[in-house]
Amino acid sequence: MKKHLAIVLAQPRGFCAGVKRAIEAVEQAVKKYGTPIYVLHEIVHNRYVVDKLKNIGVRFVDTLQEVPRGSVVIFSAHGVATSVELEAQMLDLKVIDATCPLVKKVHHEVQRYEADGSKVILIGHSEHPEIKGTMGRLQSTPLIIETVEDIEKMELSNHIGKISYATQTTLSVDQTRGIVDALQQKFQDIQGQDVKDICYATQNRQDAVKLLAGQVDVLLVIGSHNSSNSNTLKELGKTMKVSSYLIDGAADLQQNWFDNTTRVGITAGASAPEVLVSEVVSMLSNWFEITVQEMEGIEETVRFHLPQELRS
Repeated sequence: MKKHLAIVLAQPRGFCAGVKRAIEAVEQAVKKYGTPIYVLHEIVHNRYVVDKLKNIGVRFVDTLQEVPRGSVVIFSAHGVATSVELEAQMLDLKVIDATCPLVKKVHHEVQRYEADGSKVILIGHSEHPEIKGTMGRLQSTPLIIETVEDIEKMELSNHIGKISYATQTTLSVDQTRGIVDALQQKFQDIQGQDVKDICYATQNRQDAVKLLAGQVDVLLVIGSHNSSNSNTLKELGKTMKVSSYLIDGAADLQQNWFDNTTRVGITAGASAPEVLVSEVVSMLSNWFEITVQEMEGIEETVRFHLPQELRS
């Protein structure tokens, strides 16, 4: 007889509006312009999504120098530096900008801070493409911090004037709040957005994991290992004292993870499609007698328009 396993699905989970827009932009570009279509970097950080788009003729590149002159190129949801936009013009490329509108909002904020004479501090991972893109919207060099400890090392002793901050959209809301609190203690007049305004999807998925963690012993986070928001969900589960695993899909599951539990939670990062959730549930049903419950949660209604070039 199979062991019984109760599965609780987080709500919300999976694709956010920015990811949906970016993927649809690539699919619509293929229909409108044919292949090959070029995308600068991964359109979103999910292996399944990228592989699926490769199969319909999309080519992912690391630099614009790899794109033939006059071709169609799409900028990923993470955004790009101003210099990349200028390079695309010089190469006579037709650009479709799939940058998430919430990332664009951060770009506008930091540019406004700089124009107002502020020194800009960016909270985020220095190697993440979103932070690189945001840095590249500024004429001056911002300071990058990832932890509260970084604040103590900041070289601002000679700076007299305004200071502002902005954040990467996929960070842990709780950790970011701690960093912002520390910044506000150090620089009483610092300005920046409220932490709850980082990104609706980031906030909602993390809140859902907090609720889910109290109901389960094991948490499965579906998302690729280079996905910042998926890693954040896994780490949040660990913080909540739940055994937490980040998996690309069903093939990564190990049956012994469930030896000492009868209740498992499943969520998915903002760039992970729902089909991967279904496949994970299906795999678990091969091993166990399962029941599946959808957790109550926020129903997201945010929608973003496609880039202008793709609107019919």
